Amino acid sequence: MTVHIFGIRHHGPGSARSLRAALQQLEPDAVLIEGPPDANDLIPLVAHDEMEPPVSLLLYAPHNTKLAVYYPFAAFSPEYQAMQWAVKNSVHVQFMDLPQKFGFGLRQQQMQAEEEQAAQSENDETQVTVTPVDIDGSEGIAATEPDLAEQVKRDPLGWLGRSAGYDDGERWWEHVIEQRRNDLQEVFDAILEAMAELRVTAGEVTDENEARREAYMRKTIRKAQRDGYQKIAVVCGAWHGPALVEKLPNSTEPNALYKKAGEDNATLKGLPTVKVDATWIPWTYGRLSRDSGYGAGIESPGWYHHLWTTDDDIVIRWLTKVSSLLREEDLDASTAQVIDTVRLVETLTAIRGYALPGLEELNEAIKATITFGADSPMELIHRELIVSDRVGDVPPDTPMVPLQRDLRTTVKELGKGARKKKKTKSTDEIKYFKFDSDETPLNLDLRKDVDLAKSQLLHRLRILNVAWGKPQRGDISGKGTFREDWKLQWGPEFDIRLIEQSVWGNTIPQAAAAYVINQARNAESLPQLTGLVEKVLNADLPQAFDELIAQLKAKAAVASDINNLMDALPPLVYVKYGNVRGFDLTDLEVVIDGLVTRINISLVNACSSMDDDAAAQMYERIVAVHDAILRLQNEQHTADWLTTLKKIAGATTVHGLVSGRAARLLLDVNELSVEDVATLMRLAISTAAEVTDAAAWVEGFLKGSGLILLHDDELFGVLDRWLLSLTEQEFRALLPLLRRTFASFSGPERRQIGERVRRTTPELDDTGQIAPATDTVTGDDFEIDHERAEAVLPVLAKLLGLED
Repeated sequence: MTVHIFGIRHHGPGSARSLRAALQQLEPDAVLIEGPPDANDLIPLVAHDEMEPPVSLLLYAPHNTKLAVYYPFAAFSPEYQAMQWAVKNSVHVQFMDLPQKFGFGLRQQQMQAEEEQAAQSENDETQVTVTPVDIDGSEGIAATEPDLAEQVKRDPLGWLGRSAGYDDGERWWEHVIEQRRNDLQEVFDAILEAMAELRVTAGEVTDENEARREAYMRKTIRKAQRDGYQKIAVVCGAWHGPALVEKLPNSTEPNALYKKAGEDNATLKGLPTVKVDATWIPWTYGRLSRDSGYGAGIESPGWYHHLWTTDDDIVIRWLTKVSSLLREEDLDASTAQVIDTVRLVETLTAIRGYALPGLEELNEAIKATITFGADSPMELIHRELIVSDRVGDVPPDTPMVPLQRDLRTTVKELGKGARKKKKTKSTDEIKYFKFDSDETPLNLDLRKDVDLAKSQLLHRLRILNVAWGKPQRGDISGKGTFREDWKLQWGPEFDIRLIEQSVWGNTIPQAAAAYVINQARNAESLPQLTGLVEKVLNADLPQAFDELIAQLKAKAAVASDINNLMDALPPLVYVKYGNVRGFDLTDLEVVIDGLVTRINISLVNACSSMDDDAAAQMYERIVAVHDAILRLQNEQHTADWLTTLKKIAGATTVHGLVSGRAARLLLDVNELSVEDVATLMRLAISTAAEVTDAAAWVEGFLKGSGLILLHDDELFGVLDRWLLSLTEQEFRALLPLLRRTFASFSGPERRQIGERVRRTTPELDDTGQIAPATDTVTGDDFEIDHERAEAVLPVLAKLLGLED
């Protein structure tokens, strides 16, 4: 009865290749793998024909999906190869790490303790003195450089690499282990001995979780021995190997790192547990890379995949991929350059004393001979080849909640007609539709049935807080267009959200509709409901739409807050105006009619006696409602609204910002003449008015556009004389407000206004004061350069076709 330890590096092609050869040679009758025993029932699926790495085990607590963890595997992961070998050879195989039922139990216990501590801290007014604690847990001293044992624990590969003459432990492991082509089993004994020496230097395990994990691994090995297995293969991270056997290779002494059964039982006693479910989910090489946020310890999964799948001519085949990629992007990569790169790679490898070239040598040679030092092509190579966008797939037999299964079935059906993603300068032609960790553009024409179905699916998922697709154009929010532009980017966390949302239904449409109905019934304000209308229409959820309209009618009938009424109207109008999906919106029109009527009745009184903050908010609401009502093209609504604006523009109790904007809106639709507006302006900025109130009126009237000052002499004159009449103290006080107003003008507008002011010189009386002036400032006072003007005439005549 023997136990064979195979210490590996997670996701290493060299480790995986050596491990398969060692298993084939050993022919064990049991294989124990570092992994969660909660997922033992899922191991047989690795041999399924439709299982395509990269994939990941997802373990989660059904009652609390915040408790979730991923175990990603690639084709070159040693654990994955061990599982495949065992299943295909009918050998007993199981995971042996600490079960997540304990891990989640401990985490849940910790979360509860933190919540209780936070609650206690809020109620505790006693001052607490915190003693500084360094990284080793020592009290009273500041953190210092870690000692030798701590450094070994943090970076064991680094110590081995430096002892072998490498600056980086990762490069040492890659050259010694990952690039091995001879599949020798002896390498595992050497790894075990090396790690044993490092662990002796590092000392006792102080991390409680690591101690529990290794205790459970030893417990699993003992159980396999009691069950009668004679040759047990243990596949684990190299660091754990020395702690799992009673005697180390080439040693007659007991292993000091090994713990007895009684000690392990004491370590594992009393651990809390929670129910755990598990499933396989697709993964991506982008998620395997260290910079993705789902770090798995490797920076170059695409390169490792190349090492795993290539038996010979590794360098030449890699450079073939590189040159093909660059040529697809219209970048130079000639055969001569590739030949020069191969020679340079071989030279670098020989100079550095390596048996085989690594990725660093390849990148240096490519940058020197193909990209000529340019960074952009190297970034392309890194993204597309070194990391790669490879996406895995799982068999239909994989246990999933119905919502997950429905999504994958729907995507598969909708993706049948989509051509393979292709590099093209025209993103409009891309119809790529599959799960991918990279951002992928998707352009949809809603007049086509398949594109419409894709759009509805993406909108339904957004309702369920699964933001697989991100809108890239404002017209997605409903402005009467048949085009939608998206960017798709799938994240493994979305599977967790689908599991959370599965309580609402077994299919995406059912769940989205039920979720919206629940939100509608619990909505506390009209804007919350109107925001849901657009989502429901875009997602094509008629059953939810009927319920939503009923809730809208009920809420609108009793709503009294003018702000809520005004916030609710624009979204409903935009939905009606931009409806290209064939919905019957008769009931929605009834709601809109009621909102417009109630706004007109209440708005004038609501605009009285406001402070600056309230006026700024009302300014925005009036602009939005004005735009919405004009979009409706309803004569009665428009007439009533303009009447309301006239009352606001002429009221003396209304804040200047609001009354000024009302006057400008009326002028823009020709409901007030320039003379009428000039009269309102004189009243607003007269000497009887407070200077700040006058400035607020000017801001409300001019904000966003200064064209009116360029095209109307009378208004320009009124404003010009008011500014000149201000004292220096008043002008300095108003300068920030005026600057903010004029900053909202476009650059050309500001320049032309400045030129006009410069050309306009006020007349002074005998005392040096500004003389009374007429109400207009005309252009007749400006001297025209006729010679310069005539020089333009030939060109203008040619443009107008009047040369003859």
